[in-house]
Amino acid sequence: MSKDVLYLKIAKSVTEQIQSDTLQFGDRLPSLRSAQKLYNVSLNTVKQAYMELESRSLVESRPKYGYFVSQTSQRKLALPSIAKIKEAAVQKSPEDLIDKVFGTISGKDITQFALGIPGESFLPLAKLKKSINNVIKRKNDSGTDYEPVQGSEHLRREIAKWALVLEGKITEDDLVITSGAMNAVYNCLMAVTKPGDSVAVESPVYFGILQAIELLGLKAVEIPTHPILGIDLDELKKVLPKLSACCFVTNFNNPLGFQMPDENKKELVRLITEYNVPLIEDDIYGNVYFGAERPKPCKYYDEAGLVMWIGSVTKVLAPGYRVGWVAPGKFKDKIIRQKLVQTVCSPSLYSDVIADFLEYGRYDHHLRMFRNKLYANYHQIQKSVASYFPDNTKISEPKGGFMLWLELDKRICTEDLYDEAFSKKINFAPGRMFSQYNQYQNCMRLNYALEWTDRVESDLEKLGKMIKNRL
Repeated sequence: MSKDVLYLKIAKSVTEQIQSDTLQFGDRLPSLRSAQKLYNVSLNTVKQAYMELESRSLVESRPKYGYFVSQTSQRKLALPSIAKIKEAAVQKSPEDLIDKVFGTISGKDITQFALGIPGESFLPLAKLKKSINNVIKRKNDSGTDYEPVQGSEHLRREIAKWALVLEGKITEDDLVITSGAMNAVYNCLMAVTKPGDSVAVESPVYFGILQAIELLGLKAVEIPTHPILGIDLDELKKVLPKLSACCFVTNFNNPLGFQMPDENKKELVRLITEYNVPLIEDDIYGNVYFGAERPKPCKYYDEAGLVMWIGSVTKVLAPGYRVGWVAPGKFKDKIIRQKLVQTVCSPSLYSDVIADFLEYGRYDHHLRMFRNKLYANYHQIQKSVASYFPDNTKISEPKGGFMLWLELDKRICTEDLYDEAFSKKINFAPGRMFSQYNQYQNCMRLNYALEWTDRVESDLEKLGKMIKNRL
């Protein structure tokens, strides 16, 4: 039998096992060498078979761990709908809901599906303490001295070193340290717009971006967004001439979790360059990928200095330290001047602790453990939603990050459901928070970066029952 037919025969055999539920979502396929012995073929034939299965999205490869049955292979629930944005729709600020949800941030004994904060068990607390001790020993000033307005040179150098995905396209001189990612977003908006200007955002969009736009007297233009591919570039092109900026999360967007394909990123950069419209790219989830490698940001394709690339350690390392950064391209001087007026400089102690951790704390090891734990949780929450929620629930398919977006039956109002759930110590983010218009009322966002326990699963079951009882 020819080699070509052999690899297809192996692929067909695995496909049938997946379709019959013999192999289920998350199951590991035999290693390449095990499969070679099992099928009595060459290693290359097995590789071809697995690559064929991967091209059909039936399996996915995870470096150093092997091939696993992918979630798309056994998808039971549909993807969320793409919103039709009606500019004439009633505007209803989500501020009341945002205040309500954020008011629970210090609540004890609550299952916290609402806020995008990783649980303590995800963070390298002991190593961070070691970095604190290292820095205190070295600092004669006890951290009281000012650091440069642009930010600690040591920290900027370490961030540039860790930005491997940009393949040396940024240096420490290209970066400005900020107080977390949202401070960077706000500064970037301020640098490239004036009150009354229009800024394109995804829809649904992270509510913090909406608040920043409103606070600066700008107008958010919501662009229809596909749950797998990201923003509709054709729709964006129609409004680009009227825009002063775009503000997108291209890798593992919050709340949909999509990873914009590289071709779309290239086209997006081509469009903004053609129309000379800056792109504020919030890439805080970029290192939390489930695939084989860290996806490139739009910044990688930027030659004109129009992409303002934002990152931070608030989602993966130290939420309360508020250490973020931006590579603002041609707008760097303006960003530095704004920072001087606003805060003079960043707290030097936190900068030095993060720089020490990046240099000595085995950041790559931490990120690998963080991703593995998240990926396991993602499997769990997918299974729980499929088991306990109504069959017509639509669910996103994140490629990374830690947010899950659900679209429920149109009869469900998640704002009303929120109060009932909270009375049972269950918290989630109602969908209306993610638009300036009165929409997504039947949607919710769930954070799965929390310690997975019997109680967490039980609370998802309770939430599913609450929804079913309202139908």
